[in-house]
Amino acid sequence: MMPDLLEHVAFAIFALLSIVGSLGTIYSKRIAHSMFWLIVCFMAIAGVFILAGAELLAAIQILVYLGSVMLVFAFGIMLARRTIQEGDA
Repeated sequence: MMPDLLEHVAFAIFALLSIVGSLGTIYSKRIAHSMFWLIVCFMAIAGVFILAGAELLAAIQILVYLGSVMLVFAFGIMLARRTIQEGDA
């Protein structure tokens, strides 16, 4: 009974982190903050995959999205003309 309750609580935490991360990605004013929230969202989704027993999908989620997609997103940040932090000119 207790492991089942613990699994439900862990799923609720990962789901909440995923929702907060996706909303933070959309509504962040700075590009660097948006990238941080996207990383939080991807890690939460990988956590949900681990809870579902799909460790391979979790590893693919981390390697592909956090490796490749975030690299492309980082290049987009570098090429953007918006300010990344408050001190940037």
